Amino acid sequence: MPDAPPTVDRGPDPDAGPPPAAGGFDVAVGYRQHGGVLYGFAVNALGDRAEAEDLVQEVFTRAWRSSERYDPDRASVRTWLFAIARNLVLDVHRSRSRRPRMSDQLTGEAPETAALLEPGPEDEVVERLRVVAALARISPEHRQVVAAVHLDGLSYAELAARTGVAVATLRTRMYYGLRAMRAVMEEEGVDGHV
Repeated sequence: MPDAPPTVDRGPDPDAGPPPAAGGFDVAVGYRQHGGVLYGFAVNALGDRAEAEDLVQEVFTRAWRSSERYDPDRASVRTWLFAIARNLVLDVHRSRSRRPRMSDQLTGEAPETAALLEPGPEDEVVERLRVVAALARISPEHRQVVAAVHLDGLSYAELAARTGVAVATLRTRMYYGLRAMRAVMEEEGVDGHV
């Protein structure tokens, strides 16, 4: 089974309307360039291929509807599409958490109050999405250091050897990168415990 939905380029659609304005968003090009990556992101976030396909379709539908509001000076197309996808993933997880569990319906028992307060796997996914969104909004230099040290597990010395940047500079970038991520997460109303 393929990881991404198949793409077929049939050329311009005569019913698609006028081409996007300068700096606008072309859905077909966006899908070809980012559809597979968005699909992989959605599968990982949702754990369901069918829901992931629906989510990617909704991402491009929303992008198409709001294409006139896309500002290339504010974010890249990829960042914009991932922001839409992240919001949709959060919506799916919120709707899942509102649905009663099947086992509760069958047994007629209400879930324990303590169980409702414990973080579940959905909360972890939501937290990861918030961190990814915050990473996307910091500078590439800061993102490189934060990702290499915290996600890839490299030491500052290893990263310095790979990049040719001094360890002290990398530490400074880490400090300001984490600080910027905290600010982004606080701006979004999230506890900034990066």
